[in-house]
Amino acid sequence: MILIVGGGISGLAIGWRLAQTGRQVTIFERDRAGHAASWAAAGMLAANAEAEPGEEALLPLLHRSQKLWPAFARELHDETGIDVGYRSDGTLVVALDRDDGARLQFLFDYQKSLGLPVEWVTGREARTMEPHLARAVLCGVWSPFDHQVDNRLATAALSRAFRKAGGVLRENTPVDRVIVENGRATALVAGGDTVQGDAIVLAAGAWSRNLAGLPDDARPPVRPVKGQMIALEMDPTAALIHRVVWTPRVYLVPRHNGRLLIGATVEEMDFDTTMTAGGLHDLLRYAWEVLPAIYDLPVAETWAGLRPTSRDDAPILGPGPVAGLLYATGHHRNGILLAPVTADVLTRTVIDGRLPPEAAAFTLDRFAA
Repeated sequence: MILIVGGGISGLAIGWRLAQTGRQVTIFERDRAGHAASWAAAGMLAANAEAEPGEEALLPLLHRSQKLWPAFARELHDETGIDVGYRSDGTLVVALDRDDGARLQFLFDYQKSLGLPVEWVTGREARTMEPHLARAVLCGVWSPFDHQVDNRLATAALSRAFRKAGGVLRENTPVDRVIVENGRATALVAGGDTVQGDAIVLAAGAWSRNLAGLPDDARPPVRPVKGQMIALEMDPTAALIHRVVWTPRVYLVPRHNGRLLIGATVEEMDFDTTMTAGGLHDLLRYAWEVLPAIYDLPVAETWAGLRPTSRDDAPILGPGPVAGLLYATGHHRNGILLAPVTADVLTRTVIDGRLPPEAAAFTLDRFAA
């Protein structure tokens, strides 16, 4: 029996892949599956446009997962009938003043030095691609291979696919503690039950550090980083933009159903998910500066999520100091993007008994010092 703590996109994807191999898998989710950080995300698959100095070691893993997403989305659709909204329209990053332009030029030069498939465009070329952009747009970077998926549809599909493959999903069942005996994780206490497991996967996002029963050296350094977001309603037959648009302060993500997502603030606020006037003001102001036509759009929804962020912003994957306990947490802003490769890495680790080499740099051991 494989036990998974956390029913977000990582836990669901791992559970699905393991259940497909014939393993018995149970996922324990403290709330509804896919309704925490995975629900709050924007679904951008932007390994190239988001590449920044200091993340070179993570880039191969991001690219590997990015390449897995088209087939991953098709398989989910084939298994469940749910179209997860995978869109290959690309991503456009724009600058609105000279300071933003200088920063964008620096990032573009850095990305090109890594051989990433990005292209410099003028302000006029950017407005040709997206005619509703503000005339103030000076320049941009076009990243044609950075796509998007509807994260809410993806988690819904994974939940259905997991159960169809024979997995057991226990929602509204928080895990009280993990039982560690003689240096090995052997069971979980959840919902008044003690459940024995051959392996336990900790995929509880921002809550991963707080699981009772973990020895101190097995407690992952993961904290919540708050992000506030807004959804506006566009006419789906006359969308204001047709691809993801980034500025240095905000991103805009169009959906097929006409929704326009605007995000996201970055706040160190522990587990507070309160929407604030300042956060909403900043999101709308910065979005209006790049896309003035949003002014009259209705507001459909506002929400805040908690990114599970490790000490170095990279995921924590695979085994740690406690035998039988595996990690799939700390994905920061890349949880949706990394879902397919996270599932692949953890499934292979459970089956083969060893971590695949592409994940060797992302174990908990890197924080031991």
